[in-house]
Amino acid sequence: MSPNGSDRSSRRPMRRKLPQVLTAGLILVTATGCTYKDFPRLGMPTPVTEEAPRILSLWQGSWAAALATGVLVWGLILWSVIFHRRSRTKIEVPTQTRYNMPLEALYTVVPLIIVSVLFYFTARDESKLLKLEDKPAHTVNVVGYQWSWGFNYVENVPGVDGDAKTSKELSAIPKRFKEDFPANAGGVYEVGTPGERNPQTNNPGPTLWLPKGEKVRFVLTSRDVIHSFWVVPFLMKQDVIPGHTNSFEVTPNKEGTFLGKCAELCGVDHSRMLFNVKVVSPERYQQHLKDLAKKGQTGYVPAGIAQTDHEKDRETKNL
Repeated sequence: MSPNGSDRSSRRPMRRKLPQVLTAGLILVTATGCTYKDFPRLGMPTPVTEEAPRILSLWQGSWAAALATGVLVWGLILWSVIFHRRSRTKIEVPTQTRYNMPLEALYTVVPLIIVSVLFYFTARDESKLLKLEDKPAHTVNVVGYQWSWGFNYVENVPGVDGDAKTSKELSAIPKRFKEDFPANAGGVYEVGTPGERNPQTNNPGPTLWLPKGEKVRFVLTSRDVIHSFWVVPFLMKQDVIPGHTNSFEVTPNKEGTFLGKCAELCGVDHSRMLFNVKVVSPERYQQHLKDLAKKGQTGYVPAGIAQTDHEKDRETKNL
């Protein structure tokens, strides 16, 4: 058989498989369960806080930039494949372009511009998202530990005595955060276990309650190893680090019960570090705090490992 005949016979199986490959690709696209309303979010869940749309916008912009770059690169590849193929030019080795300064400057400057633009928007949004108000409406100390979560509600609860600013259990939290604690905040707490379940949804893990339409500051501390506090529809997560306190604020704007999880591999039972976030009306939130007080869950659970020396130094310099 001639070489040409051999080439034609080797191409036939590929042509027969092409419809199967296209069909499989179509099934993968349509079987995701996404509707046309979900597509603009590009895999992100529906935001449920006032801050989340900023994160969604950054995500969409990054995808748009990546798609534009991809189209340019794919176009150049296809153009080279089609117009510089050997069968068209009859040249074994095409002419090589060397020391073309405008071209070399172009493919050096363009990537720098792309990275600089992405850095600008990321830094701008990060600064906005991590900015803390002087006096947040509510403060919750989220305590991560193997293998669940504790929630200290730093609030003035009727009938509960104490002071979060001087509480021994909250001594690991830096002074700069305590300055914004309410005066004489006795507080209440909730401590979860991996086997606990939300009574309404039956989802595993403890439930953190938040008021709709009111700003909440999360103060994140750990008792053992690094965890990561991630409420999925908040579109934001932050590490929970022993010896270092992180913090951010959100304003929930949609009632419901949402899923949360640890997003940092923290040990053998990392997959069980799940929790729920229940957003309710401010009145229902206050009633929940009173219910915790009636159960005897008053005061605070230990927040975690105290600040390391270099963190104390940094805090002193910032004050």
